[in-house]
Amino acid sequence: MKSELPKVLVPVAGRPMVRYVIDALRAAGVNRIVVVVGYRADMVRAELAGVPGIEFADQTEQLGTGHAVMMCREHLASHDGPVVVVAGDSPMLQADSIATLLADAT
Repeated sequence: MKSELPKVLVPVAGRPMVRYVIDALRAAGVNRIVVVVGYRADMVRAELAGVPGIEFADQTEQLGTGHAVMMCREHLASHDGPVVVVAGDSPMLQADSIATLLADAT
């Protein structure tokens, strides 16, 4: 992508990719979102500061997607119900797909 930005902050049609993902999650009824931050975490935190229902989990070493999910363990320890894992750099994610997935998980 030839950018110093974290991939989730690269703009698509004038908005950071992660904003499209959050919008899709919200439209699917997801109210609590744990965002895993690593590379240039301060920039991602600043972009999402003040967004309701957003929590951050730190991944100080980027060791892959599975490791990123493991970094959410404490945030999800008391969670009851389905969990959906999505990539923050997927601006084409559809709310209907997430809603269907969550409906099938219950």
